[in-house]
Amino acid sequence: MNSVQELLDSLTPDIYQNLKQSVELGKWPTGGVLTAEQKELCLQAVLAYEKKHFPEEQHTGFIPPKKHTHCGSVKGEVAENKAAEDDVQPIKFK
Repeated sequence: MNSVQELLDSLTPDIYQNLKQSVELGKWPTGGVLTAEQKELCLQAVLAYEKKHFPEEQHTGFIPPKKHTHCGSVKGEVAENKAAEDDVQPIKFK
């Protein structure tokens, strides 16, 4: 077994939370700023921990699949989906 895998296997829930918070805030719990390399490595560790311990829908960055309407859907559902699509407004920059 390589040292990286051993390190990932030794992560505890507390270490995971500290790493995740450090990535989110950009600094260590002691206040020191993370370098770009430290952020990258911490994020990789967080993602590896989540893949091993959490279901996919609880992974950082998870986006649920889009639900598609089917030809046999109820008319009200289609109208509701159409109304929701009509509410979307493009962003205009000046």
